[in-house]
Amino acid sequence: MCNLYSLIRSQSEIGKAFSVEHDDTGNLPPLPGIFPNTTAPVIRIRDGARALSMMRWGMPSPAFALKGKKVDPGVTNVRNTGSPHWRRWLSPAHRCLVPITSFSENEKAADGSHPPVWFALSEDRPLTCYAGILVEGWQSVRKVKDGETTDDLYAFLTTEPNAEVGAVHPKAMPVILTKPEEWETWLSAPWPEAKDLQRPLADDALVVVARGARRDGRDDDVS
Repeated sequence: MCNLYSLIRSQSEIGKAFSVEHDDTGNLPPLPGIFPNTTAPVIRIRDGARALSMMRWGMPSPAFALKGKKVDPGVTNVRNTGSPHWRRWLSPAHRCLVPITSFSENEKAADGSHPPVWFALSEDRPLTCYAGILVEGWQSVRKVKDGETTDDLYAFLTTEPNAEVGAVHPKAMPVILTKPEEWETWLSAPWPEAKDLQRPLADDALVVVARGARRDGRDDDVS
């Protein structure tokens, strides 16, 4: 399950690649390690144009998962889009693109540890994105010390793994969209059309770019 990814390309590169017209993120630094329940940029439609905004990673958990719990740290990735809990957030108004340069899955090492294995489209770690969903203005207790907060939240879809990811994590991989036409379909098409994008990348579409560290990026990108 992907609970760690990176975004090391510059703000201007992100804006240009995804045709962003409004940028709400302020001064966005490289993010070589993005963890659950922290904020990161997403691209969504606002007032008919693509906007880059910061949101908190982790959609609201289903009610059954919260029984007996005082906090909801959120659900980071979503597989079962047929669930009533998720169906309410599958319309274009609740979809987003989550820009990334690499993502990790944990492998089981001989010593019993589970170090990250980082995947990217190539060694250069070009920009790509997850198929994401979002909800704005959600009230919940994410951390006991913070009490109830109001947050804009996101997560991304997962699917069965391709060959590269499956060799490390055989259960799932993120839904990654690599083409501008896929981005447009995800952001605007009705669900019967957009749902076809919930599929793995082709085998050989990813390469392993790093192992072991909990952050990823070329030295000149993250120094």
